[in-house]
Amino acid sequence: MRVRFRTIGPRSLTARVLLLATAWSALALVVISIVISQLYRQSAERAFTDLLRAQLYNVINSITIGSDNQLSGSPQLGDLRFSQPETGWYWIIEPLGTFAARPLSSSSLGTSNVSVPSILAVPFNNRYERFYPANDAFGNHVLVAETEVVLDGEGRAARFRVSGNLAVVEEDIQAFTRSLYIALAVFGLGSLVVNGLAILYGLQPLDGARRALERVRRGEAERLEGEFPREIMPLANDINALIESNRRLVERARMQVGNLAHSLKTPIAVLLNEARLLDKPQSELVRSQAEAMQAQVQSYLSRARIAAQRESLLARTDIEPVLERLVRVMRRLNPDKEFHLSVSPPGAALAMEQQDVEETIGNLLENAARFCETGVWITATPASEPQQEGDALRRTWVEMTVEDDGPGLEPDQIREAMKRGTRLDESKPGAGLGLSIVREITSEYQGMFKLTRGPRGGLMARLLLPGVTKSAA
Repeated sequence: MRVRFRTIGPRSLTARVLLLATAWSALALVVISIVISQLYRQSAERAFTDLLRAQLYNVINSITIGSDNQLSGSPQLGDLRFSQPETGWYWIIEPLGTFAARPLSSSSLGTSNVSVPSILAVPFNNRYERFYPANDAFGNHVLVAETEVVLDGEGRAARFRVSGNLAVVEEDIQAFTRSLYIALAVFGLGSLVVNGLAILYGLQPLDGARRALERVRRGEAERLEGEFPREIMPLANDINALIESNRRLVERARMQVGNLAHSLKTPIAVLLNEARLLDKPQSELVRSQAEAMQAQVQSYLSRARIAAQRESLLARTDIEPVLERLVRVMRRLNPDKEFHLSVSPPGAALAMEQQDVEETIGNLLENAARFCETGVWITATPASEPQQEGDALRRTWVEMTVEDDGPGLEPDQIREAMKRGTRLDESKPGAGLGLSIVREITSEYQGMFKLTRGPRGGLMARLLLPGVTKSAA
């Protein structure tokens, strides 16, 4: 099994599932450890009480009244702690009432004693026995089991007490708790690792779908391809249907744009031809209006085409091959000029149709080559920040500059050159700076176009164009 690890963030589905699984596992293990430790404590304390009760009745069965009217007997409890001093394990027998016998006690108690609370403070239970904590003379915290027994037919009775050191219980509980925490910690870490691997492996199909969609977005595939689980297959089918619908919409828009262009070309040409037969004032008026209409139609057709292309998931153009091809053409047309090209990183791509890239950069190169003195510099680099609001903030951007070392333009001349239909220095038809088409194409792709004086003294055109998001795979 090969699990693909990737960077996850707070908005990641993997991060959310892992966080939820981790929080639940940690909470469950904490609760389980507390419950088990408390249950073990209750069991250990109950077993300790039962042990003291058994030892108490063992002492009772070992004691009788001798012929000298004294208590006699030697309890054998099988525990050396009753014979070792200051251990907290004692047995004590004290005569009651008029029975004036000498008390007996274990050798571990020595000459000290353990205080007895009043019956009101600690009453006897239904078995006529009581248990209470106490402190001996050596500072041991002990639990005392006590009962009172009539020893013969004359009604002579004695109080029997057996104590055990509670530190033994606490040490046993602490040892168990440490072992429990270590075992649960190992189990919890193992569960988290297994859960993490299972979640990452389970979400792999979503990664596959994301990478397949990224290939479609980069123009490397036309639909989502691959094997998807049953739960994801409907989503993949719907996305493929959406891509196909998008493709048909784009093709229909292109066809309608072409049909509209062809249908208007002939009427406008007829108007221009007929304008020559009119008198000069009327001819100039009709011709200017027909040319304006032709420019408007071409502009709006271009916008419609670009809008359809921009909404397509398949719009992608590699920057370097297009720029190299344009530079080769410019070098052949201008053998006395130098063209310097720099593209970083290699393999960068624009989310634009190729013909729009060629029209935009070609226009800028043509103007730069016409007005430069020695050369033109073209660069393409990733933009530091997007300059648009809203959806544009979620896209990558490429900054392209075209700079020459010509005489340049003054700010008011730059503003004039950016106006629609304005061409500066038009010494012959078709020459000069016609930059409105560059501005319109850039704006339709939600980019930015700025014309300033560059550091080499000439004009520098700066474009911010939408790039293709690289897959994180």
